[in-house]
Amino acid sequence: MRWLMIILLTVGLWGGAFEKAVTEYNAGNYIQALDAFYVLAKNGDAKAQFNVGLIYAMGKGVNQDSYQAKEWYRKAADQGNRAAQYNLAKLLMQQEDNKDKDTIKRAIYWYRKASDGGQKEASNDLALLYLEGIGVEKSELKALELFKKAAFLGDNTAKLNMALLYAWGKEIPNDRMKAYKNLKQLLSQGETEASFYLEKLCKESSWACQN
Repeated sequence: MRWLMIILLTVGLWGGAFEKAVTEYNAGNYIQALDAFYVLAKNGDAKAQFNVGLIYAMGKGVNQDSYQAKEWYRKAADQGNRAAQYNLAKLLMQQEDNKDKDTIKRAIYWYRKASDGGQKEASNDLALLYLEGIGVEKSELKALELFKKAAFLGDNTAKLNMALLYAWGKEIPNDRMKAYKNLKQLLSQGETEASFYLEKLCKESSWACQN
């Protein structure tokens, strides 16, 4: 699973101050960046709140602090920031009590919010939970639906996962020609991981690899 490690740009009332904070961050001046983002975050800027959370989550210039990261991600997530919703869900799934039903329930809630808002990585990660039956009823059909959604938005990890389901899924009708097509596309885009699965597929079902 991936983190969204981005510093978001914004415009408007706080635009100049925000861009200055981004410049400090990109220059490696993390303390100055945190101070600048913090002022904006306290004034309710969701993107600044996300970035404060990100700096604490990554331990950039400060001690890594998951509690602070979650608090700031949550503030931004409550305002509809999809990146914050996604990172908050991931952080919840990675904490020590991630087997606690309430923790998993909260993580899935934020994954769904981010996915519904078009965050492709959230759709992919939520699909993985459906594949494994973690916090949700296990379902390859639901997983495939979410992989398709993420792949449509340009997520190549989801496209790979979708191809694997088409080729070797147990609950859905196999479509190895679709699997082959997707794996070939990924390989042509430089996704070398697809090579292993493409070779495996063609050894098992050479007829699917004739085109």
